Amino acid sequence: MTEQIITKTTVYKPGMLVKVHQKIKEMNTKGEEKDRIQVFEGTIIAAKHGQEAGATITVRKTSNGVGVEKIYPIHSPIIDKIEVVKEYAVRRAKLSFLRDGKTKRGLEEKKK
Repeated sequence: MTEQIITKTTVYKPGMLVKVHQKIKEMNTKGEEKDRIQVFEGTIIAAKHGQEAGATITVRKTSNGVGVEKIYPIHSPIIDKIEVVKEYAVRRAKLSFLRDGKTKRGLEEKKK
């Protein structure tokens, strides 16, 4: 399985398993500013506004039994890149049923 890097001009769809690389600025002990990249891997449960300037995606993952959701603006300079790991075939535009603790029974791997 090869990971595919998607540019900011591609369409994001619910059901994609993605890795979002986010730039984070930190201060070290000497007071110097330092940049690093943090990776957040999860499933897109909602995508809003297509490719407009204010387009966002909501990414959800479960970490140590706790659900974590982050909303990312697609065209933000903070987002370094987005990699697609898998793509699931879904029948909904919003995958809010994943919040209820249901299994990923509604998600099937997309056939190519």
